[in-house]
Amino acid sequence: MKIIAGLGNPGREYEKTKHNVGFMTVDLLAERLGISVTRLKFKALIGDGRIGTEKVIIVKPQTYMNLSGDSIREIMNFYKLDPEDLIVIYDDIDIPVGTLRIRQKGSAGTHNGMRSVVSQLGSEAFPRVRVGIGSENRGDLVNYVISGFKGSDKDNVRQAIEKAADAVECMVREGVSMAMNKYNTKKAKKKKKAAEEDPAPKAEAADKKAENGAAAAESSKEAAQKTE
Repeated sequence: MKIIAGLGNPGREYEKTKHNVGFMTVDLLAERLGISVTRLKFKALIGDGRIGTEKVIIVKPQTYMNLSGDSIREIMNFYKLDPEDLIVIYDDIDIPVGTLRIRQKGSAGTHNGMRSVVSQLGSEAFPRVRVGIGSENRGDLVNYVISGFKGSDKDNVRQAIEKAADAVECMVREGVSMAMNKYNTKKAKKKKKAAEEDPAPKAEAADKKAENGAAAAESSKEAAQKTE
């Protein structure tokens, strides 16, 4: 059995905000799988179904973000599951908007919801899917994460959520390593240093060398004529 938990805040005022990307992802996943996530239990809305042959329970904690771990701990203890049987999906301000980072385990970083989960479980050894909401111009952090997406960010995040749902299915069917290979956003390759350098100085040096060579040859010719 796998527990698939999306992190977010309950209530209509938060439905389309950046901090609710985890909820948005599990909602999409549940829709694809025909799972109704409406049962209130373990301080969460839950629904169960299958991905392939694996039973899954989709979880949306209703404790508000900072206490997400309370709900997840209850469900993990009830089913006597190990941390690796949990997949958590959440927003991340530390990576660019619309990017995905899938990891087998790791620290909570700056995310308060994940800090709660790690604290309550007493473990960092569970898979997670991070959906980037980062911005260089985010201003006040609290207002930023509870605001909606604007402009091109809407399309970028929508596509990222679709890929995040794909990645979760892949994690359950084929394992975390395969999902990382398929769905982690590839970092842009840095241009080679040589390509970034201005070629003009090199060309100028080459011209100077050729000029000096020609002058030397002319001098040798004149010296040879004098000795004849």
